[in-house]
Amino acid sequence: MRHDAAPLIVAFSGGGDSLALLIGAKAWADRRGRRLAAVTVDHRLRPDGATWALWCRRRARALEVDHDILVWQGDKPASGVAAAARAARHGLLAEAARRRGAGVILMGHTADDCAEAALMRVQGATTPTPRAWSPSPVWPVGRGLFILRPLLGMGRSALRAALAGLGETWIEDPGNTDPASLRARSRAALARLPPAGTPVDQAIEGGTAASLDEIRQGPAADLHLPLSRLLGAADGGALLGTALLCAAGTDRPPRRQSLGRLLSRAAEGGSFVATLGGARVSARDGWTHVVRDAADRRRGALDDIALPEGQTIVWDGRFEMTASEAGARVGFLAGRAAALSEPLRRALLASPAAARRAIPLVSHPDGALECPSLVPSRRIRATSLALPRLMAARGGILDEATLRRMAKPVGPS
Repeated sequence: MRHDAAPLIVAFSGGGDSLALLIGAKAWADRRGRRLAAVTVDHRLRPDGATWALWCRRRARALEVDHDILVWQGDKPASGVAAAARAARHGLLAEAARRRGAGVILMGHTADDCAEAALMRVQGATTPTPRAWSPSPVWPVGRGLFILRPLLGMGRSALRAALAGLGETWIEDPGNTDPASLRARSRAALARLPPAGTPVDQAIEGGTAASLDEIRQGPAADLHLPLSRLLGAADGGALLGTALLCAAGTDRPPRRQSLGRLLSRAAEGGSFVATLGGARVSARDGWTHVVRDAADRRRGALDDIALPEGQTIVWDGRFEMTASEAGARVGFLAGRAAALSEPLRRALLASPAAARRAIPLVSHPDGALECPSLVPSRRIRATSLALPRLMAARGGILDEATLRRMAKPVGPS
């Protein structure tokens, strides 16, 4: 991150962990000439939330750090509030990062958070263990964004002792001691244990860049994976689930049991075709092909939509698209290949038949038809999101430089 010109976003709640993060990040950034922006999310769940947000603004400005206050608007759910708040927080942070051109969001999780998450899972929760470097969990607004947690190797008490030594004060959220909260109960239970070192696994889950090198991406944001990579590794099921998610453009992976059945079928050998999680999966000649199931209407209408001039949108969860002119519309190629020009039809033959229906087709007011993910266009920029998303999720993007290289738009800049 040393030579990257993009700013870094610091998630700043005003608590001791995030204050320690902000102070440390500011010192680090000043030495390297990096810009910071702190973001505070007011979830509108507590009466003191707005007051806390203003305290955060004053503290950030005292450190000469830009600061934004973002509010979780709208009605709150009657149940599952913690999970909904977490999703809303990540979404707002991602929006803030995108507005400022940042690719990395810093968060102040500590070793204690890892221990709490482990204890919560023992009690039936699905809380994931925070990872040192991981893609933003929200899609598609979090596309191309990563979360960095530099304090995972440190304990909460040590950070607070350091802050106290500096004469700092911070916000104590009463929710952290609310017995109605599973996290608060887990935190209290761990506090009663004798002090001990907390082992923290900061490794990125999944494969490595080397083990993902053979995966290829087609013009339908379809993915080609060696069957041996799925069957010959402990993370084969997770990799297949990620491929389904990315190729389909959805935000929920298939169930583990369904993936297990699909892998068992693949292990039997021979060719087969199946659909799962909004994707079509086929295996042949040692390769697995995963593509958006263009016949799946469960995600809503498949009608063409307008491409606003000069604005980048995410289409079908699979492509970033930008039109340089007004009036363009995008939809599925399905059933309209015969209307393409002869050069486009020839180019289409290089794609698997199963992928052709899911290729984006752009129509212009002058009657021209284009497939910008298939043949470069001067009027439309199209960037497939499937492979970068898979690489991010499976450990193939380890720093900002790689993150920026993964985006390869086709069309006008």
